[in-house]
Amino acid sequence: MDMNAYLSMFIDESNDHLQALNENLLRLESDPEDLSIVQNIFRSAHTLKGMSATMGFEDLASLTHEMENVLDLVRNNKLKMDSFIFDTLFKGLDALESMVQDIIGGGTGKADVTAIVTSLKAIEKGEHQSQAKPAAASTASNGGASGGAALLDEFQTSVLLQSIESGHSVYHIVVTIREDCLLKAARAYMVFDFLERNGEVVKSIPNVQDIEQEKFEHSFTVFTISSVNEQELRKGIESVSEIQGCEIIALDETTLKEISGGSSSGAEAQSNAAAQPQTIAAQQELSTARAQTAATAAPAAPAAAPNSPAAAGGGASRTIRVDIERLDALMNLFSELLIDRVRLEQLASEVKSTELSETVEHMSRVSGDLQNIVLKLRMVPVESVFNRFPRMIRDLAKTLDKKVELIITGAETELDRTVIDEIGDPLVHLLRNSLDHGIESIADRIAAGKSETGIVHLRAFHSGNHVFIEVEEDGRGINREKVKEIAIKNGVVTLEEAKRLEDSEINMLIFAPGFSTADKISDISGRGVGLDVVRTKITSLGGNVTIDSEPGRGTKFSIQLPLTLSIISAMLVKLGEEKYAIPLSSIVETGIIRKEQIRNIHGNLMIEYRGNVISVISLSQVLQSPSYNEDNETETEIVVIRKGDKLGAVMVDEFIGQSEIVLKSLGKYLTNIPAVSGATILGDGQVALIIDPNALIK
Repeated sequence: MDMNAYLSMFIDESNDHLQALNENLLRLESDPEDLSIVQNIFRSAHTLKGMSATMGFEDLASLTHEMENVLDLVRNNKLKMDSFIFDTLFKGLDALESMVQDIIGGGTGKADVTAIVTSLKAIEKGEHQSQAKPAAASTASNGGASGGAALLDEFQTSVLLQSIESGHSVYHIVVTIREDCLLKAARAYMVFDFLERNGEVVKSIPNVQDIEQEKFEHSFTVFTISSVNEQELRKGIESVSEIQGCEIIALDETTLKEISGGSSSGAEAQSNAAAQPQTIAAQQELSTARAQTAATAAPAAPAAAPNSPAAAGGGASRTIRVDIERLDALMNLFSELLIDRVRLEQLASEVKSTELSETVEHMSRVSGDLQNIVLKLRMVPVESVFNRFPRMIRDLAKTLDKKVELIITGAETELDRTVIDEIGDPLVHLLRNSLDHGIESIADRIAAGKSETGIVHLRAFHSGNHVFIEVEEDGRGINREKVKEIAIKNGVVTLEEAKRLEDSEINMLIFAPGFSTADKISDISGRGVGLDVVRTKITSLGGNVTIDSEPGRGTKFSIQLPLTLSIISAMLVKLGEEKYAIPLSSIVETGIIRKEQIRNIHGNLMIEYRGNVISVISLSQVLQSPSYNEDNETETEIVVIRKGDKLGAVMVDEFIGQSEIVLKSLGKYLTNIPAVSGATILGDGQVALIIDPNALIK
């Protein structure tokens, strides 16, 4: 059997099953007694194991098999889920995702998963239960960084012993940082990052939270399982700047048992035992956060819904997978067909042949149906992007020691596949920013009279020919004075300019390149990169992003995206000799008004429209049209457009009629043209600019 022929299918189906596993594990964490969810998880794991074994990816199959064994005990009521089991299974999923990503990149899919497999086997034997305490267990520090206090509990000893028996190297390492180092936590993170890339850290002293908060002197201790030898380990650690040195001791079974049974006072031993589960969990969370960052950088794969046949592992499939390049080719061919169709309609009206008109009319109906099918083929629910965020929010909340609830609405809203593939990374950045900078700590929220659980809303909805995606949280809001201070300091604006800025303009300053309000670099919300990457990506998709923030109440990021990058229905209008297209989905109605009906209220043109007063927009002034000026007219045609719940009346010269148009980019040389989102080629070969109604209504 030619495995290469099945590799693409394996990757797609693996991504579906991994997404289903993530979603169902999150559901199970909310309702650990629901065995029907366990059955779904077990079936997905079982299918993934079989697929991996068939394709020859033994590490994938081996890890999935061990996860399957644990799930089998749970579904047969022989094992109760607890926080340690959940964390271990999630860590296993992260490893599986990393291996699949390696396969996508042309790798072998091999990885050192010894520590995770050892933890899963310990769960099967019930050896984890004495260590798996409730989440409220003590998180007291285990003392200094000297090796004498580095006692191991039974579970940690078991993990390390089994690793030694399997032929892996286990080390006790004391890392010393220079006394003049200003960023101890950052240097410690770089050491942990190196150790995690070359093995697994089983324990650190002090614990990870204390190290991240720089609650240690100038040294810390780790017990690690490593895939490299002592010389490479020393070279890698000491290559980190401002590391003074490290002491590395290779452990065997004898020395390991001596350390785990070392002398200590009863109080110290009790404190140490209580702190260990939290130490391990914290280390797993740090690893999970890094793995999640890597995973979310990859394009989103179409994911199975929790109750879909793929998620449940059964049922006949009624779908096929099509390469996106084939859909692009189909769309390009249809675009050319559409231009020719419009040209034929014009010719038929000029020739006035009954037979030709009937044929063209039939062709128009058929091509219209074909157009709908082609467009729907490219439309994908934003759910395929949104469904990876609940897991990410769970991991980040645990890492930041915050309580956060993610509420998703409008996941069924559809977008063009091209947009879907690109919008994932900006949303990841905004959500991480919301948790890191927006949502306060539990103590701060309680002090402010808020619920200890922060709420993050992720919503999507249609508005005209656009889709809006909003990320809103009920956190501390933007500190505008701090933003202005940093903007002035970084040279983004001058002191005089800052004094004249309105609140909305101050909010937008955080999109300046490299701008960050973080007091110290964080791995959660971008490591000081700033939000300019978000705006750059959204702008490249033909969209824009705005911010609405209220201090103490929260912040809302609103992203406006084009519904599709291909074909739309539009109303063609004229301004003198020029033709323009207005998307039909944004138009409420058309009409004619007399000049005396227009009122000037505080410098704004307004008219009374169906019992309401709405603004009047002069399209000729916005576009600086050289061949038309409505001031010379006694009456003018208007197009009433809608943006959300706001209405506006756009004055035009003449209506041409409705038409299906193909959207074309203006290219990199024609940028920042006000109220223009693109162009189209008409049936007679002329170019008409496409108006963006959302830019006309403020």
